[in-house]
Parts: sequence; structure tokens; C-alpha cells
Amino acid sequence: MNGELNDLAESERIQSVNISEEMKTSFLDYAMSVIVSRALPDVRDGLKPVHRRILYSLHEQGMTPDKPYKKSAHVVGNVLAQYHPHSDTAVYDAMVRMAQDFSFRYMLIDGHGNFGSVDGDAPAAMRYTEARMASITLELLRDIHKDTIDFMPNYDGQKQEPQFLPARFPNLLVNGSAGIAVGMATNIPPHNLNEVINGILYLIDHPEATIDELMKLIKGPDFPTGGIILGLDGIRKAFRTGRGSIQIRAKTRIEEAGNGKMRIVVEELPYQVNKAKLVEKIAELARDKKVDGITDLRDESDRNGMRVVIELRRDVNPRIILNNLYKHTQLQTGFGINMLALVNGKPQVLNIKQALYHYLEHQVEVIRRRTQFDLNRAEERAHILEGLRIALDHIDEVINLIRSSKDTSTARTALMEHFGLSEKQAQAILDMRLQRLTGLERDKIEKEYAELQQTIAELKAILADEAKIRGVVKQEIIEIKEKYGDERRTRIKIDVESIEDEDLIPEEEVAIIMSHRGYIKRMPLSNYRAQKRGGKGVTGMGTKDDDFVQNLFVTHSHNYLLFFSNKGKVYRLKAYEVPELGRTARGTPIINLIQIDQGEYIHAIIPVKEFNDENYLIFCTMHGIVKKTALSEFENIRRNGLFAINLREEDELVSVRMTDGDQEIIIGTSTGMSIRFHEADVREMGRSATGVKGITLTDEDYVIDMDIAIPGRDVLIVTKKGYGKRTPLSEYRVQSRGGKGIKTLSITEKKGQVIGHKVVSAEEDLMIITQSGTVIRINVADISVMGRYAQGVKLIAVDGNEEVATVARVQITDEEVEEEKE
Repeated sequence: MNGELNDLAESERIQSVNISEEMKTSFLDYAMSVIVSRALPDVRDGLKPVHRRILYSLHEQGMTPDKPYKKSAHVVGNVLAQYHPHSDTAVYDAMVRMAQDFSFRYMLIDGHGNFGSVDGDAPAAMRYTEARMASITLELLRDIHKDTIDFMPNYDGQKQEPQFLPARFPNLLVNGSAGIAVGMATNIPPHNLNEVINGILYLIDHPEATIDELMKLIKGPDFPTGGIILGLDGIRKAFRTGRGSIQIRAKTRIEEAGNGKMRIVVEELPYQVNKAKLVEKIAELARDKKVDGITDLRDESDRNGMRVVIELRRDVNPRIILNNLYKHTQLQTGFGINMLALVNGKPQVLNIKQALYHYLEHQVEVIRRRTQFDLNRAEERAHILEGLRIALDHIDEVINLIRSSKDTSTARTALMEHFGLSEKQAQAILDMRLQRLTGLERDKIEKEYAELQQTIAELKAILADEAKIRGVVKQEIIEIKEKYGDERRTRIKIDVESIEDEDLIPEEEVAIIMSHRGYIKRMPLSNYRAQKRGGKGVTGMGTKDDDFVQNLFVTHSHNYLLFFSNKGKVYRLKAYEVPELGRTARGTPIINLIQIDQGEYIHAIIPVKEFNDENYLIFCTMHGIVKKTALSEFENIRRNGLFAINLREEDELVSVRMTDGDQEIIIGTSTGMSIRFHEADVREMGRSATGVKGITLTDEDYVIDMDIAIPGRDVLIVTKKGYGKRTPLSEYRVQSRGGKGIKTLSITEKKGQVIGHKVVSAEEDLMIITQSGTVIRINVADISVMGRYAQGVKLIAVDGNEEVATVARVQITDEEVEEEKE
């Protein structure tokens, strides 16, 4: 019988629940606990619970700035024991951050000892370091025991802890906050105290102020490590919506190092960048030649400030090196702003006005509650003084009444009944010392009472007028500004400067030369002089044994250069951004100028003066695929490039030409085949299209070049062994796109395969470059005109196994024409 009763009782205690609903409910409870009790700051004081508990514990222990430091372990132990029963590491880490001048814009903890460094060094153990409140922290806790804020039970119900602090300055914006909750995160940057307070003052006087008006006062984030914010767009978006992204750049300068060398000096870093890891990354880039030109790297930082020195080679452009370091290291970083905070216990994304508004309303409530508290205390004291005044007016009766009473209780009751006093007044009379009967003491009571009446009137006037409450807020926050305000550390560059000032760069014709290994340089075109056919040429670029010149292009120094890679991507530079170097210099690695990937190399370069809808780019790949795209689609090119053509497997881009939409195209192959067709045969396609077949190739053949077929000109053929000829374009009939084409040269072992296939005029010069870097410049008029079936003549003497690497056209300058006449 007892067993059955026990089974029945057990079954009544067991509840059946749906596991899906239970998981959902439990997870939501957990999520809300993390959101409200751990990860997100309160909009009123800008603190997470752990920071608030640390500061309140310091306040309770009397660890003010004028008192001696105490061991951090003592602080952490008190916080754990009374308010925050979690990991001691979590509490200590939170306290350490509040003591770091590179983490908090206005430190809330005055730390003594090793609290870590900007190099990522860990702080010393809590048993070694000491701490106390910083001076500004007093403003967060001021008037906390004047009923200005709400308290709640601590975790075990033994004590009371604040739900938020009075926070007499706007800590949420001033020091910022970062945290990851469940399904949401906050990342609020720090701001300048003067600017934020100016915004609050303006909002007090102009409640309908717009965000644009506030932005004139609050310029943007102000990081403890300084640095430079690039542009205003990210700041505007974050201030208007609560979310945005800004770019922060290190503060650097370029100085002379002697012997014609230059050095880059880093003086300030972007927020939250580890200096030691940054130096390590720069060293790695220099070692791997991804940033070529760095000869030495030193960290000369000391207690007087930061100084990282980057020594450079004499032949490099320091601005280009610096620009490349911005791209590849944390000398320039992004900061994603997400102004998420708790408003009345609920997470909310705030724009700048909402953040200021909620803080201002909090301060109004703090002043109202403090004023009411002070009024209550003043009225209580005035009430006591009124009783003392009555007693002094009837001192003989009071003394007789007290003397005739058998005990204190009887005396108190008698006083209350005889003089109409309250219990508190009667008790105050009983507690009054005989010295208060002197004339001087009586005058003090009268004076104190008069002052209290004035104070009570003032406090009541404040409570009766909202404008006066806001006036008190205004007055006190101005005092904080005057005491703790400082200059902005982070500069904001409205216009991001280019590498060089274009107005100071001469306008001239220049040659752009790039090697197979990706070294590029700029040279004035006048460095080359015309030679007669068959000459040995002059060296146009110093190269190593395993490198050779691959691209040569003539353009204007102020034109854009579009770089097309073998992978079908396009990059953009101004011609003057390519470093100008001497005739025998090797050049600068192209990766220092544009952000190409590993295994990618530049295969075509064309100049563009302006982007419009009237011009097109014609693409041709190694497998004979062609595509036509409007030039305007390439106006906006990201730093890391754009895909200009969608390549098929194992195909590569070999040539790109600009047209006006009504041109004829001619394509040449390595086996001497050629096809000419009208570009109208190729419909206009988008940037991401693949294209259509331009020429049908045999298995061993591939396209070497594509050019514009300009009537009246000649087709120039150059072979790898240095032979060449000129053939009138009229001998190449127009065909339909996609055919096999016609024969333009019979390939022999002596002549080698075709390496150059270009449309030329007699007024042009030709540059022929060998694999060893030898350059010869020949006037096209000096090259014999022959039929399609002719074998050609020697244009350049090629020794041994050396071959011609590339061929380029050059316009004859007026200066050179005059030299020829002389």
C-alpha cells in the first residue's frame, strides 16, 4: 500500500514537456541574461555590469584618488565575493582595460604596475599590480547615495548594488564599449569629452536639433591612440543610423635619412592595433619582397612616445611604399561602428542624437532625484531647528518639564503635548547640549534656519521648473568639461590625399616598361633615340638572368593606366604613380602599386584619358575568344581590382584594345595565321561575360596579339629570331568572325614562331625587346614592305638561344624629328 502511494506521489512530481519548446525557452532566457547582465552597456552610464560592479566596489572601499593604492587581488576578491560571482580572470581583465591609456580614452582606473602594453604584452598577475579610482571616476559615482539611482539585491540577496550609476559625464560615447552577446554585438568607439559635452549643451538649448547640427560639434570618434580617420562618409552613416564603418590610418611622416635615402616614421597607430605584430608583418612583407625597398626596420618607441622607423632604399618612392603598407598591414584598418546599448533594459541601436537624448534624460532624472533628496533633508533639518527655536524661547519651562519627568519617554511625551512638537523635535531638544543655550549658539541656530529656508525655496523652485533642472545639468556638465576636457587626438581627413599632387606633376609623354617578373618603371620617352635597322640597341631595363621585359607602353603622364592580368582582372593607376627610374634600373615590383594575387601577372596595359559610353574595350584571349564591353563599365575600380572578362578553363587574356564601336579587328597567331573582321560581328556584352569565338585555332596554335585594322596601314610581323616584314593591310581581306583566317607567314626554324603581330604606319617607331632586356628602336619606314608570303628580313641581331620577348609601337616626338634633321 505504501509503495503504491509513493509511486503516485512520484508520478505527480514528474511533468511532461515538449523538448523543442523547453530548448527555445531556456535558450531565450540564457540569451536575455547575456544581453542584459553581461555583454551590453547601459545607455545611462555606458558600463557593463562587471565594470559597474568594479567601480562601485572601489567606492565602497573608499579607494578614491587621494587614498593609497591597494592590491588588484584585493579589489578583484571583493568584487567576486559581493557582486560578480564569475571568473576572477574576467573581473581582472575588465579592470585592466579601464587602466590602459591605449584602451580607454579617459581611464577609469588609476593603475600602479604593469597593466600591459600596446605591443600586446599581458599585464602582471593581480597579486603584483595595484589600483584605485581615477579622478574622473568620481564623477560617475558622485551623489550615488542621494537616491539618484535605483539599487537591486546582489546575487545572494545580502547586499544592494546599483542598477546603473549617476554618471555625471556621458561615458557611453566618451569611452565607448565593445561586446558580443547572443545574436547581437556592440562596438561603440570613444569620442572626445569636450565635443560630446558640447553636443549635450546644444541639445539642452535646442531640443529639436538635427543630427547634422550635432555633427558640427561632435566631429567623430576620438581614439586614445590617435591616428587619422579617412573621410566623413562612415562617420555620417554611423551618426545617422547607429551603424557604419570608418577607415583609420596610422600617423606617419617621411623624413630624410642622409645619403639620399628616405625613411618612414610611424608615430601613432590605429585603435586596437598590436604594435609588435605590425612590425612583424612589415618585416615579413620586406623579407618576401612583397613590399620591395625596405632596408631596415626598428621600433624606437619609449616612454616619450611611439616611433617605428622604416628605412628605405635610395631608388624607391617612399609614398608608394607607404601606400602599399597601408594596403597590406594594419597601418590602415577598418572600424565597424554598431551603437547598440540597453535602453530601459532593452537592446536598441542608437544614432548620435538618441544616445545624447537618453543620457540627457538620465541626467535630468538624477538632478530631480538629488534635488528632492536634498529638499527632504533640508526640510527635516529645518523641522528640527524649528523645535530647537521653540525650546530656546521657552527654555525655563522646558528645563522644569524635563526635570519633573521620571524618565526620557515621559519627558519626550510631555514636550510633545505641552509645546505641540513632533517626536523628532522633542528628541532633538532632549539631545541638545547645554552649550546651545549660549547667545552665540542661539545666533548660529537662527542663521542656519534662515539659510535652510532659502535653500528649501531654491530647491522647490528647481523641482517646479523643468528648465531649471536642465540648467543645473548644464552648469555641472560644463564644470566637468572645464576640469577634464582635452584636445582631440584623432585627426579627421575630409579629403583623402592622393599619392602625389597631380598639379605639380609635369605633363609629358612617358614610356611604361614592365618585366616578365612584374617589375615596372616610368621613363621619359626622350631617353630613347632612333637607330638604323639591324643595330644592337641600348639597354632599356636592368634585369636578372631569369627575367625579361614583357610590356612596354607609351602614354601621357596624367592618363589612367588600365592593367589587365592574365586572369582577366583589371586594375587602375595614374601613369605618374609608376615610379620614374633610370634607364638601367630594374623597376618597382608591380605588387607595390596594385593588389594582384599570387600567380597573376599583367598581360595588357592601355591608357585612358576619360571614361565614356562612346568607346569600347575589345578583349582577346589565348584561345581565340573575343568580347566587347563599354569603357564606362570600368570607371569605378576597387583597390583589389575587378574581373574584366570571365575566362574559361586554362584560357588567358592576351590583348585588350580600345575602339569607337566602328573598327575592324585583326588577330594573329603563333603559327602565322591571321583573321580580320568587323567589330560589329561582336555584340556588346557586360563586364562579367565570357565572349564569343574570334578565330578557330589548330591544336598547337594560340593567339599572340590582337590589333585595330586601320585602313592605309601595314601589318607588321616579327618573329622570335628577330626577323620581320611589313605587309599592306589591304592584302588581309575582311572575313567573318570565327573562321580559321589566312596565312601571313610561313614558319621556319631559322625565323622562329611569330611573336609580334601589329598594325603600324610609316610615321611610327618600333621598339623590339629581347628576353635579356636589350631594346632597339627602329623607324617603321626603315622596315621593308613585302607580301604575305615573304619571309622577312633581320630586324635585330639575336645571339645564341636568346629570343625576342615583345614588340611595341612608339610615336615619334617633335623633338626627335628635329634631331633627325640635324
